[in-house]
Amino acid sequence: MSGHVEVPLAGGGWERVELREPRRWKDHPRPYARRVAFAAAHVVADPRGENVPGAPAVVDWGSTLAFRRELFRYGFGVAEAMDTAQRNMGLDWPAVQELVRRSAEQARDFGARIASGAGTDHRDRLTTPAEVRDAYLEQVGFVESTGSQVILMASRHLAAVATGPDDYLEVYADLLRQVREPVILHWLGEVFDPHLRGYWGSVDVDAATATFLDLVRAHADKVDGVKVSLLSAEHELGLRAALPRGVRLYTGDDFNYPELIRGDGRHHSDALLGAFAAIAPAAAAALTALDDDDLATYDAEMAPTLPLSRHVFETPTWHYKTGIAFLSWLCGHQPGFTMVGGLQSARSVVHLGRLFALANDAQLLPDPELAAHRLRLWLEAAGAAR
Repeated sequence: MSGHVEVPLAGGGWERVELREPRRWKDHPRPYARRVAFAAAHVVADPRGENVPGAPAVVDWGSTLAFRRELFRYGFGVAEAMDTAQRNMGLDWPAVQELVRRSAEQARDFGARIASGAGTDHRDRLTTPAEVRDAYLEQVGFVESTGSQVILMASRHLAAVATGPDDYLEVYADLLRQVREPVILHWLGEVFDPHLRGYWGSVDVDAATATFLDLVRAHADKVDGVKVSLLSAEHELGLRAALPRGVRLYTGDDFNYPELIRGDGRHHSDALLGAFAAIAPAAAAALTALDDDDLATYDAEMAPTLPLSRHVFETPTWHYKTGIAFLSWLCGHQPGFTMVGGLQSARSVVHLGRLFALANDAQLLPDPELAAHRLRLWLEAAGAAR
């Protein structure tokens, strides 16, 4: 592979990125034997749509569904309509419904697993926990009607109206008593959404964890697993050891996932990760090695992905979706770099230039010349080309 790209640095200089040979990753269309693995997928905006801040989302359905087929190609289930898909950040409820409906139908056709987020974001103002519960039930009913598994997402409304742990326990207990099949509980930390500070009734993580475990233990038959996104490996190790038998911990730690999925010999985490949308081929190679008890290869395959993931999810973490969409465009999975809600502006030229360099290092650009061409065009348009 010949050629290079000059990417801008924050201090005013340039980094010369030599294009690496693309790696021919092996397909793995079946699920994994040792771990359950979901990739949280983004949505592709229609470039002709009025996808400006505050406007209803206009989605490129062809590209959005094709990206999910790319994840199926590597053995991943799809975690649909989650924060990666810009819930509460540009993807409105009508678009969510269409997304879940189309994605669930496609997953059924491919025999792939899908779980979809149910929350309360279709309502503007809720003033009591009972109103929050009823809003949740509306979305739960819709997701169940599509045949998708339910992910109970954290609710900004509940965080705003709850007066303490008992309100959380009451609302979630009512929901778990009424769901048809076991669900995934999603604890999204404030690093991903500042509106969720104090979730489970306390800003003290240990106290919040105690409440969370009380809920799971009381309703373990209705909880398939918990998806925790606090970016703390230490917390996750303690939590997964305390979960009832049969309840999975789906790691949402995009900073420490290799060690958490690998496990410690007694416990391990399964995965529900936005990072997997960016590193699917490499993660597939690692999980294949894990199925074969080849830990050395697992470690070697995961290692190059971690700098990329940590860069994508750097502070402010909630803008990681921009990097996911940019990388999807560089890899040829979508025709342009436009996002619903105008979120393509949420990361800097320097940040996205570095993302290109890290993806190139990890050999995650299927066509490096196409990626370099697109990056150069974008840098020129941004006034940052050399």
